[in-house]
Amino acid sequence: MTSAPGDRDQAARPPRAWEVVVAWVEKRILGGELKVGEQLPAERDLAEQLGVSRSAVREAVRTLQASGVVRSAVGAGATGGTTIAATPHEALTRMLRLHVALANFPGRDVTEVRVVLERLSVALTAEQASPGEVARVREVLEAMDDDGLDREQFNALDTEFHVAIARAAGNRLAADMTIAIRESMRLPILAGLRRVDDWHQHRAALREQHHGIMRAIEARQADAAADLVEQHIRTAFASIGVDPD
Repeated sequence: MTSAPGDRDQAARPPRAWEVVVAWVEKRILGGELKVGEQLPAERDLAEQLGVSRSAVREAVRTLQASGVVRSAVGAGATGGTTIAATPHEALTRMLRLHVALANFPGRDVTEVRVVLERLSVALTAEQASPGEVARVREVLEAMDDDGLDREQFNALDTEFHVAIARAAGNRLAADMTIAIRESMRLPILAGLRRVDDWHQHRAALREQHHGIMRAIEARQADAAADLVEQHIRTAFASIGVDPD
């Protein structure tokens, strides 16, 4: 398969100075030379080592900060400088959410990925979530039983229900990916809900499915919970036209 002209131009373009710095950091993280909590060389030292300007180093650091890879602090010693971050999951979730939304993936693709991730999350939640974590999921579910909710409010709680299950699962990567995908689909799902003619009947069906998932979680029935969440995702997406044939 031939590459598009834009792809060839991108590949042929020499890296910008700040990209050289980012690539240097990435290589050392992937190679195990830089670990969480360790500091990058001082700005001047890194600029001299890589043959770039200090402004290029600063731009690279800003890019890495936005990605959640590093954090910077003013000062010297252990508390200052640029340090490899310990908790990049919030940035990962944000970036995944934006890229999923921008890529405009077909509904079927999103459905299949959600099924895999949420089967894992709900099974882990049923198997090992603490009583407090399970109670948090139920709290969101009970909020969804309010007949006074409009479609937007219901959809927000629906998202929160699935996110609460993902967080209770204890697998942070799976949770981050689930949260990113589910939140990126918030507006397309809401648009689908607004197209539903019999909202009360549709809402009742969603509630019944959610309560079934909740009962399986509370009964610690991991396989049943996984099957129920898959059925829920597939039927819910299909019913609002997010997963067309």
